[in-house]
Amino acid sequence: MIVVAGEALIDLVPQGTGALAALKPALGGGPYNTAVALGRLGSPTAFCSRVSDDAFGGALLDRLRESGVDVSWVRRGPEPTTLAVATVGADGSAAYSFYVEGTADRLFTAPDALPPGTRAVSFGTCSLVLEPGATAYEALMRRAAGQGVFTALDPNIRPGLMSDPDAYRARFTSWLPSVSLLKLSAEDADWLGGTPREWLAAGPAAVVVTRGGDGLTVFTRDGGEHSVPGERVDVVDTIGAGDTVNAALLHGLAARDGLSEAALAGLGAAGWAELLRFAARAAAVTCSRAGAEPPYAAELEPARPRKG
Repeated sequence: MIVVAGEALIDLVPQGTGALAALKPALGGGPYNTAVALGRLGSPTAFCSRVSDDAFGGALLDRLRESGVDVSWVRRGPEPTTLAVATVGADGSAAYSFYVEGTADRLFTAPDALPPGTRAVSFGTCSLVLEPGATAYEALMRRAAGQGVFTALDPNIRPGLMSDPDAYRARFTSWLPSVSLLKLSAEDADWLGGTPREWLAAGPAAVVVTRGGDGLTVFTRDGGEHSVPGERVDVVDTIGAGDTVNAALLHGLAARDGLSEAALAGLGAAGWAELLRFAARAAAVTCSRAGAEPPYAAELEPARPRKG
């Protein structure tokens, strides 16, 4: 079982150009997208969060169930659902502004225990920024790591939510001893101001940096550095692409019995290259369609030659 802990929200995606373009609601949130992607890939997955009782909250849970994700660890509340207004650039890249005051996911409280059979827990994005929930998610991360559970972190930086960037950077550094796998974009890395080698020295067994269409690179404690190119695709938008990478890495590691720091150390150049190519292929599928629509496992199977 892979547990994804974090927010579920509604992305409001413009359907045209200009400030007054119509906005279409789409189900989203970094951890939410990661859980959906894991479920679609076939990994046993549970979502741990607090979701509104409103209609948006119901739709968010319905999609998780449809994707095979266990929602029994989701708590509900009467507060509204968080809204994220997306702005999509000419290259398909997305930026966001948020409506977060008094929303349900901010009042998350950690469960007393993780689901039975939990092999990994994934954290990230707004849920580790917005209080009081951020402190509860942080405590869950530290507790899981203390129990020897594999932990993954995708900070997925949203500068518009950072009232005190330096305080967040210090807090990020404090998480690293509790992190097994750190995944972040090149833009995240630039904003944080550190380097993969510095972060490795602080705790993680591996750091994966995504570079959009240019591919992915992993840095490992033994000094290894392995890269793969991105898969070429006609990009509709990049919403959910990084979350899909996160899910693909966790799914691929689970399939290889690789959800431990010792296993990461033994993966080797060939193993990492195979895993990163799988993640790049999954992200390319997500980028080829509008909104966060991660692929199902069957969409990533290599084409078989026809007989005859």
